[in-house]
Amino acid sequence: MTSKASGSITVTLDGSNKSTTLPLLGGTLGPQVADIRKLYGDLGIFTYDPGYGATASCESTITYIDGDAGVLLYRGYPIEQLAENSDFLEVCYLLLNGELPNKAEFADFHKGVTYHTMLHEQLRRFYDGFRRDAHPMAIMCGVVGAMAAFYHDNLDINDENQRRIAAFRLIAKVPTIAAWAYKYSVGQPFLYPRNDLGYAENFLYMLNGVPAEEYVNNPILSRAMDRILILHADHEQNASTSTVRLAGSTGANPFACIAAGIAALWGPAHGGANEAVLKMLAEIGTPENIPAFIKEVKDKNSHTKLMGFGHRVYKNFDPRAKIMKDTCHEVLAELGIKDEPLLDMAMEMERIALEDDYFVSRKLYPNVDFYSGIILKAMGIPTSMFTVLFAVARTVGWVSQWKELIEDPSQRIGRPRQIYTGAPSRDFVAIDKRG
Repeated sequence: MTSKASGSITVTLDGSNKSTTLPLLGGTLGPQVADIRKLYGDLGIFTYDPGYGATASCESTITYIDGDAGVLLYRGYPIEQLAENSDFLEVCYLLLNGELPNKAEFADFHKGVTYHTMLHEQLRRFYDGFRRDAHPMAIMCGVVGAMAAFYHDNLDINDENQRRIAAFRLIAKVPTIAAWAYKYSVGQPFLYPRNDLGYAENFLYMLNGVPAEEYVNNPILSRAMDRILILHADHEQNASTSTVRLAGSTGANPFACIAAGIAALWGPAHGGANEAVLKMLAEIGTPENIPAFIKEVKDKNSHTKLMGFGHRVYKNFDPRAKIMKDTCHEVLAELGIKDEPLLDMAMEMERIALEDDYFVSRKLYPNVDFYSGIILKAMGIPTSMFTVLFAVARTVGWVSQWKELIEDPSQRIGRPRQIYTGAPSRDFVAIDKRG
């Protein structure tokens, strides 16, 4: 489905007799969008939008967010319904193909992912080139980018079948790459993926299993991991997704594009928020210290930040937060953690913030990161792996967005403009004549 004209606006340049009419475009959902492509040609001006917060860079049929209403849809399906009734691989199929699969389609897709989880054996040698204390995200960037050197047969982005195989390889192999990055950091042997395990089960097995004893799957923890993957699978045109699309617009191969997305996700302002929540709770120490901490947050002269509350897009509540909160309780109950100090502080922090007019008036509600870090910590996953898990989940979103970009005939190479504030035009002066 493409956007449709839904009106127009006339823009007149002050102090001149120049004006132009800009079409208003409407999507299936969401506000109207002014098509500004004629603005420079007709009026000789550009728009200025740092961070692109008010700019639509593309048309997409994948994910819809209504931040004011707290809505997140994958291909039209509410995230709450998918998290409750679906599993991650079914969501992967939905994001890639636009519709939920029937039994035969899902069986074929499941097989396609399952039988691509192995890594080329020579890729093992890449890990030996990293220091043992290398950050797992650094390893992820390097190894995913290196996949282009191993799979020459699917670098023709104009071939639909090669795009499909590239999607299989990325979705299937990124969990193996991530798990091996962790194993390398702790000095444990790599575990090869198992075809008898589901996607989330297999990932947890490669993370936590050891050759010395039989691995026992915990269905509650596997379901929690599956739900975490679903909640993070895609989130519209965020920083890392926009990076993937920008790289893809140049015609770069899919492995390079996803490596670029991983690099963007690595930034603490993007993928490291749940780790920041744990750090904040640890610094607070005990629930008794929360009021003093809240007071610091309110102080305009303080640099103290409340992590895990509020969201750049969601202005009322994050629809993923309640699902994550319920999952948190399920995991802690399964693990027999009845007295978890971090959870106690999180609950008290939530209670105080939701009753305090300072936070309520600013619509600072708990977001998905507020509870996800507690879940992952309870499951024994180190904080250095939190962003890596995010990358594992988001790979399918990146691939879906990349695929949509390549298949959209209207897309051009990304080329933002700028306001130049440097020196005016000037003549070169020889070095011996400079003051």
